[in-house]
Amino acid sequence: MIKLSKMHKRLLALSAVLPIGSAMAQTEAAATQPQLETVTVTAQRRAENIKDVPVSVTLLKDEKLDVLLSGGQDIRFLAGKVPSLNVESSNGRTFPRFYIRGYGNTDFSTFASQPVSLIYDDVVQENGILKGFPVFDVAGVEVLRGPQGTLFGRNTPAGVVKFDSAKPNLDKVEGYYSASLATHKTSSVEAAANIPLSSEWAMRVSTLRQHRDDFVDNTYTKQNDSLEGYNEHAERVQFLYKPSTTFNALFNVHSRTTDGSARLFRANIIKKGTNDLVDDYDFTKINTNGLNMQNLRTNGANVRLTWDLGSVKLFSITGYEGVDNYYSRGDIDGGTPTGPGFIPFQVQTGGGLSGLKQYTQEFRVESKNPGPLNWQTGVYYFKESGDGYSDNFDSTTQLQTSHLASHQNNEAYAAFGSVSYDVSSDFTVRGGLRYTHDQKDFRTVSAVNVVQVGATSVDESKNKANWDLSGTYKLNQDVSAYARVATGFRAPSIAAASSSVPITVADAETITSYEAGIKADLFNRRARASLSVFDFEVKNQQLTVVGGNSNVTKLINAAKTKGRGLEGEIEGFITPDFKASLSGSYNFTKIEDPNLYVAKCAQCTITDPIGTNGLVSINGNPLPQAAKWIFNATARYNWPLANGNLFVLTDWSYRSKVNFFLYEAKEFTGKALTEGGLRAGYNWDGGKYEVAGFVRNITDKQQVIGAIDFNNLTGFVNEPRQFGVQFRGGF
Repeated sequence: MIKLSKMHKRLLALSAVLPIGSAMAQTEAAATQPQLETVTVTAQRRAENIKDVPVSVTLLKDEKLDVLLSGGQDIRFLAGKVPSLNVESSNGRTFPRFYIRGYGNTDFSTFASQPVSLIYDDVVQENGILKGFPVFDVAGVEVLRGPQGTLFGRNTPAGVVKFDSAKPNLDKVEGYYSASLATHKTSSVEAAANIPLSSEWAMRVSTLRQHRDDFVDNTYTKQNDSLEGYNEHAERVQFLYKPSTTFNALFNVHSRTTDGSARLFRANIIKKGTNDLVDDYDFTKINTNGLNMQNLRTNGANVRLTWDLGSVKLFSITGYEGVDNYYSRGDIDGGTPTGPGFIPFQVQTGGGLSGLKQYTQEFRVESKNPGPLNWQTGVYYFKESGDGYSDNFDSTTQLQTSHLASHQNNEAYAAFGSVSYDVSSDFTVRGGLRYTHDQKDFRTVSAVNVVQVGATSVDESKNKANWDLSGTYKLNQDVSAYARVATGFRAPSIAAASSSVPITVADAETITSYEAGIKADLFNRRARASLSVFDFEVKNQQLTVVGGNSNVTKLINAAKTKGRGLEGEIEGFITPDFKASLSGSYNFTKIEDPNLYVAKCAQCTITDPIGTNGLVSINGNPLPQAAKWIFNATARYNWPLANGNLFVLTDWSYRSKVNFFLYEAKEFTGKALTEGGLRAGYNWDGGKYEVAGFVRNITDKQQVIGAIDFNNLTGFVNEPRQFGVQFRGGF
């Protein structure tokens, strides 16, 4: 036996402690590095880590949302801010149109449907007017790409944009307030308060107020500062009732009121043979002899009941959405008989929606099995009815010259189910099925000075089953891969008649989509990345033909549309005080129908083949508003101080060129658009208070982003540069 001296014993003890101490030091060093929060989404109607969800999905929340909305922006702020998403509108702050992976619908008619579904607090917002509800006091915005027909249903073949309001809680009184002031006296005031009322009841009140002064001069009427202003306010009140751990009820009442200018159409703003603005373009001036106005009032309520029965949870979601009144009027030719430029004839129209009522009911049961098998199933009911109308006016007298009113009833019901099974601790398969019946009844109820061609009423119905199948494999605790195949369905659409076009119907469209991707947490969760690839085919795609040589709208179907692409996102901490993100997408779309021709515009330069009948072939064209490339980049740097933090944040978005319409024309090809923002400020008291200055469209990019495709080269433009300041506080 070897006898150790005291010195030897000390050296041995020290050598044993050193590796442990070194490991402890490394652990402590790692612990001081910031980590990204776990992202939880409800893309599969359950709360799950985004890494485990077999869907290409992006979540926007907290500071990212606050930065993008600080200058009083409406829901179009989402355009190009996440991969494969575009949002545009020819109606200004109302009636937004969404596109995911290039797949959307340019239809602006009263009862137009879209293949992208917008869902607010688990209630679908079907009509385009409802989709423009302001974004305030929300917990997050999820963008789900690809068909979501099994669990969400209701016209989701392209995807879903999902908003979740911040919910009341029983814990404590808390809330926030925010106020900003920007260029053209643009103001935005937002506030929310959570108030526990008892041990079982809590209330959350949220409000938004937005205003912008008129600042565009009408050179025809000699009225200065007469256009481009708006007033917007919206409210939401929620009550939570939670008498036990097994039952809770959430009540939600909300409303919106907005008025101000409609979209300003500008005659001959595009230089002939190009997509450049004319040399004398000035955003602050317009020459128009038409009246311009817009007003909207909506309201809604929903009730969400939840029972936890041990092995299962039962949900009941009852929703109501209504449009009390919507009216928009504008000068469609964009000018006067004297110009600017050559304007063959004057066109001034107004249109609206009244008495729209939407009722939805869903019952859903969700399992809570500790084992490998879990499922959810439910039934769904949808009913909508409303009256839409369009008017024409004499631009000299401003008197109404014609009136056409229509009524539509839409009723649908569905049954659905989804199953997931853990084949092993690393591999999970999921499958879902949904059966839908959809019925629409459409009729003309009034036609003044409109000679309607064809039938005055149309009934359409369709039954369809959709399904999806996916698998998720965990390569390790930080990396997972998935593959998914899914189908989707959009019910038939009906468009109102006009003097030369009868009521038109687009048959139901279907999609089959294939997708695969990988998601990873990197560098001890200091970074996160995802990459997805996809391929889809749409059969019988519904398309909207607008304009030509006359102001008409009609629906058609394309035999086939194909699309493919990829999406990638990465974000993380470069240093403990420097955080950055980068995302992008590539979307290729192509219409495949050699027999499909549409009317062309009156004065533009067509680049597609023109048939002997004078119509334009759109075979081989990309879908309208489908940008091939979208990129986003953000960077935030923080300087810690003794009592707070200085910070600077910049965000940039890019989308490549787009076609405004089904045909391709030099003037009606929107240029690539790059826009950036900058925000710098100081926060203190643990981030409770913040003051910041900001600028949007920092480079003052000015270009045409949409057009009217008849009469003349009428277009509309993006928002000008905006400077502002904001203060935000919490309690």
